[in-house]
Amino acid sequence: MTVYIWDMDETLILLKSLLDGTYAGAFNGLKDRRKGIEIGKLWENHILQVCDDHFYYEEIEDYNEPFLDALSEYDDGRDLSKYNFNDGFGFPCDDWNKRKLAYRHRSIAEKYSQGLCNILDQQTVKLWNDLYTLTDSYTDGWLSSGHALLEQTLGKTSLPANYLLSSDPTTRSVMSKYQNINVLVTSGALIPSLAKCLLYRLDDVIAANNVYSSWEVGKLQCFSWIKERFGGPNVRFCVIGDGTEECEAAQAMRWPFIKIDLRPSSPCRFPGLTMKVVQGYTDLMYGSSDDEVEETED
Repeated sequence: MTVYIWDMDETLILLKSLLDGTYAGAFNGLKDRRKGIEIGKLWENHILQVCDDHFYYEEIEDYNEPFLDALSEYDDGRDLSKYNFNDGFGFPCDDWNKRKLAYRHRSIAEKYSQGLCNILDQQTVKLWNDLYTLTDSYTDGWLSSGHALLEQTLGKTSLPANYLLSSDPTTRSVMSKYQNINVLVTSGALIPSLAKCLLYRLDDVIAANNVYSSWEVGKLQCFSWIKERFGGPNVRFCVIGDGTEECEAAQAMRWPFIKIDLRPSSPCRFPGLTMKVVQGYTDLMYGSSDDEVEETED
């Protein structure tokens, strides 16, 4: 099994680089910088709308947790279908208020599992779909190709025909069947990051309880939790991101790191990054996955 640990911004999604013009700048004038900024601002509006209207963000903004289950010990499992969330949640941060926060986290997880189409009205869904299409066009398929790779890591889509016909052992090893997992570790706050996952259509490839916020604890701590949670014999880890913090944390854990690069000439971007490339990085650290299969079968 391989656990793929993904950064979010400027890796699976593009937002900051649109807003500050970094993405357009990487194309040396071939991309309309103002259009990128406009697209980024539209995304900001959608993210804030989902957070405030559906994820209780105005109430819980100051109570960031590293993951949704962080307060599960305070959750008594109460049926929330008719629960009145006008329950006076706030300071002090005592056990009673932690329970109320845990209720909100569970409610958010349930909404995440339902998907935005079951939460937003039809007009908002159309605006969101149009924005996704516009962004994917402007970025030459960054969003859709990133999503396709995450599907491939989970074995949810078939690989290209040239993979199936290849006799190259590295290519064939990509097709090995593993129960792989995608985990997201973002430096952003937890609730907006969950909203981003929904809006950028990542909710079918990254589960809500596999989203971690390193906002206060740092990425190394998140990586340690992930190793404790998923680690075991024959488990491999691979980190993909664009920042120095995840690179240094991956080095500390002795995990392979793939650095995402916005420049159009880079193979480690979207579109461009493939399962064959990702497999190559993991094989350099752990050895061939074919060897791993043989060891497991012995």
